[in-house]
Amino acid sequence: MKLFNICSMARLICKRGFDFLISLLALVILCPFWIVIAIVIRFESKGASIFQQERAGKSGKPFVFYKFRTMRQDADPYGPSPKSGQDARLTKIGKFLREYSLDELPQLYNILKGDMSLVGPRPLYISQMAEWNDRQKKRLLVRPGLTGLAQVNGRGELTQEEKLELDVQYVETVSFWNDLKILTATFFMVFGKKNIYEKRYSRTEHTRGGK
Repeated sequence: MKLFNICSMARLICKRGFDFLISLLALVILCPFWIVIAIVIRFESKGASIFQQERAGKSGKPFVFYKFRTMRQDADPYGPSPKSGQDARLTKIGKFLREYSLDELPQLYNILKGDMSLVGPRPLYISQMAEWNDRQKKRLLVRPGLTGLAQVNGRGELTQEEKLELDVQYVETVSFWNDLKILTATFFMVFGKKNIYEKRYSRTEHTRGGK
């Protein structure tokens, strides 16, 4: 048991170190590109370039989640997620950012701070935790991620229940090797622009999401 705890601690330290180094490097390299994106967002529509919202982190602890704003400022932040690029709430630059997942880049700052990891279950609303059963709540045992097992195995094609199950499977089999495989799959998925828009939120409910 002691050896298992030592191995688990070593894995967590390595994962956090990898997250910190990669996010710091990416922030430095991409900084000029981010400034251009922010300017274009502000030029096209009124409102802040960065969208902020409270989400559930590890152990359910709230944290402020960042992403580039892709919708008009007057859009409901807790409204349904766009089902296609033709959604009237999306700005032109917002549609482009979503289709290449560039809107998620500010979460590298969340990773640098330790709120998130490069790989893990996607951070969801705090209110959604009340809907989960004991098995689904296992997803809270790790930091939420920029990408995860659900994102490379269907993404928008999956219902919330299917995503939650894949999140739990990730937690139960977490390893550095699996993280590398998910990151590699994410890279190819982003350029393929596959399954971007959520088709159906759950088996019994319509799509919902946010900016």
